[in-house]
Amino acid sequence: MATIPITKRGAELLRAELHKLKTVDRPWVINAIAEARAQGDLSENAEYEVAKDRQGFIEGRIQEVESKLSACQIIDPAELDAEGRVVFGATVKLEDEDSGGQVTYQIVGEDEADIKLGLVNISSPIARALIGKSEGDTVEVKAPGGVKSYEIVTVSYV
Repeated sequence: MATIPITKRGAELLRAELHKLKTVDRPWVINAIAEARAQGDLSENAEYEVAKDRQGFIEGRIQEVESKLSACQIIDPAELDAEGRVVFGATVKLEDEDSGGQVTYQIVGEDEADIKLGLVNISSPIARALIGKSEGDTVEVKAPGGVKSYEIVTVSYV
């Protein structure tokens, strides 16, 4: 299995989710199933069916998170020394060459991506265009809305 890059923060979030699934969600659903069984006939018991479906989801998610954690390569951006180049985990401040507006993105793994928080997936068009570039470089990003040009203002590793 190939390694999956993930930031230190992303790995901590996955571990927290796994802990919650095992210590809160799993016991809750087991209790819900027991309560539904106590109500009698299971063939017409909607609460039982919902609880069993929820249990399947929780168990599947536990397996998925455990698999990701076992295959991940944890990268701490604060320990990177990429000599000013954009790499996985880097935080990049960009200036839109058309509008002059500035945006800041951190390049993260698939599970961590949240554009509202400025976290972009390593496989997104903008991240692929930025990787390997340095401060002062201009990049063209082929986005769904057309080609956009950005200048890299700063690159930091936090």
